Amino acid sequence: MARDYYEILGVGRSASDVEIKKAYRRLARKYHPDLNPNDKAAEAQFKEISCAYDVLSDPPKKAQYDQFGFAGDRPPGGGGPDQGPTTSGGFEGFDFSDFGSGSFRDLFQNIFGGAAAGAASTAGPERGEDLLYTMKVGFEDAIRGVQTKIRLSRKAACPACAGSGSKSGAPKTCPTCRGTGKAFQQRGYMKFSGACPSCNGRGAVPGHDCDECRGQGTTEIMETITVRIPGGVDTGSKVRVPQKGHAGTNGGPPGDLYIQIEVMPHPLYRREGAGLHVKVPITVPEATLGAKIDVPTLEGPAVIRIPPGTKSGQRFRLKGKGAPQPGSRNRGDEFVEVTIVPPPFGDERVRELMKNLEPLYGGNPRAGMNEEEHR
Repeated sequence: MARDYYEILGVGRSASDVEIKKAYRRLARKYHPDLNPNDKAAEAQFKEISCAYDVLSDPPKKAQYDQFGFAGDRPPGGGGPDQGPTTSGGFEGFDFSDFGSGSFRDLFQNIFGGAAAGAASTAGPERGEDLLYTMKVGFEDAIRGVQTKIRLSRKAACPACAGSGSKSGAPKTCPTCRGTGKAFQQRGYMKFSGACPSCNGRGAVPGHDCDECRGQGTTEIMETITVRIPGGVDTGSKVRVPQKGHAGTNGGPPGDLYIQIEVMPHPLYRREGAGLHVKVPITVPEATLGAKIDVPTLEGPAVIRIPPGTKSGQRFRLKGKGAPQPGSRNRGDEFVEVTIVPPPFGDERVRELMKNLEPLYGGNPRAGMNEEEHR
């Protein structure tokens, strides 16, 4: 004897159409053969669920079932014991997106053919592809920001047919699907819907292909556009220009243009994130006695104090003199690394002074280094 249809779907006899549909979708996801390969029990359960839903989702069948139940031990609308149910599984509008598209794409390809399988993912208005453009930017322009013009090639809506692909500019209703954009197939107990293979789901077909774009709806154009590069970009940064990518299809919006930045090197500065690094030479007297010196910044010279006894490689920080930090009003810092430059060795006076200074060092500054290496 067949089980009660309400019991199969796990709902009460007073359940609404929405509750019945919700219960069916939940169970169909759980027992669908694509999600339970080689599981005969799941396949049988799925057929039982589909048969129950076919009756309870159809008002006349549901009314007959509620009044008379099963006719003997055969469910209404069913085949023989070996045939299984022959009613529709009602998969129209069913969402299996959580489980990927591979198995269902293959399934639709078998039912509707390759064109319809491809159309299932492209039916209706579709956004155009994004476009990537690589731009070289000067070091200081990347720090401060710059407005410039670029020239690029992209696909735009065909001006002759306004993107319709039709010579007349007004497509005609698809005779296969009568404008619905959908095609239906019945396979055993399941009813499948997919994009119409004749119009790729558009619901309309060109009367005659446009001579300019040959029915594609887009043409390749060269365009000069003005772009604004914000301050603080670095190599690898991407700047988005909305709707300047390739044209969409079926009336969809264009994609975006992404400008990938490549910053040119600077003769003085080295950049690490928002920090700027520069090496500045100082003399032996400045390092020994201390001094105030001018150092370069992107905003002009700045004065820093060199304390007495400064060593080569010592770093000094200039707060807020680095690059802007994208997304905020803050700036990085500039780091000044000093390198001690020896006096000219060809001058006899310098040689004499160095000889007089040597005893004042108080010993060999490298003493003990060999012992450390051999420990």
